[in-house]
Amino acid sequence: MNKQPIGIFDSGVGGTSIWKEIHALLPYEQAIYLADSKNAPYGPKGKEAIIGLSIKNTELLLRKGCKLIVVACNTATTNAIDVLRNTYKVPFIGIEPAIKPAALQTRTNAVGILATKGTLSSALFSKTSDLFAGNIQVIEQIGDGIVPLIENGNLHSEDMKILLKSYVQPMINANIDCLVLGCTHYAYLIPILETLLPKHVRIIDSGEAVAKQTKAVLKQGDLLSTETEKTISQFFTNGNLDIIKSLVGHVYDVERLDF
Repeated sequence: MNKQPIGIFDSGVGGTSIWKEIHALLPYEQAIYLADSKNAPYGPKGKEAIIGLSIKNTELLLRKGCKLIVVACNTATTNAIDVLRNTYKVPFIGIEPAIKPAALQTRTNAVGILATKGTLSSALFSKTSDLFAGNIQVIEQIGDGIVPLIENGNLHSEDMKILLKSYVQPMINANIDCLVLGCTHYAYLIPILETLLPKHVRIIDSGEAVAKQTKAVLKQGDLLSTETEKTISQFFTNGNLDIIKSLVGHVYDVERLDF
């Protein structure tokens, strides 16, 4: 089991931000990444559809021999991870918006969260928010349009800057000092957001915490790789090859796969 790969899936290329954190922390672990760009974004889809897509992705990764699966998608985590854990025997790592650290760090008692509709409307998000952010103001913003722009190669476009500015301005007006990114695609927005937000606003992303949790679960299950040389990850997409290559680098094996 130790030599088997880690599986990672997302509704597109955004979860590559999670893969980067995992690869940096665990360079001797091989990873197989699925970018379900054909069905991106998951956010507007209903719960049953999201569960179905998550099962499809999981079963493909299991057929490829993965020993652990990272659901590198906030929407899939909040809507489907309980079903996945109850259905399959491998460990699952999920992604949740970092509401808790934001609530602990805020000094203005105002926190912004930028996320998909599927995440913000989920029961898990509601429970987490009530548990950790009951006494602070949380300004929620659905990030309509962001994922399609990234998936179509328009990350650094003027349209993206205009869209983001319209989303963060109400948060700035509400005096937030923390902005939580509730979608793995959004990690790629950090350089743009830093130009739009006041200097004191801290941007909180879940990537590093997810990598640490992945390592902890592998260690607990005695599943850590025993390899001593850095591994080459594999990437599969049912979307545009060039988009994912631009994010992970052309040295990696990226293949088109219909799934």
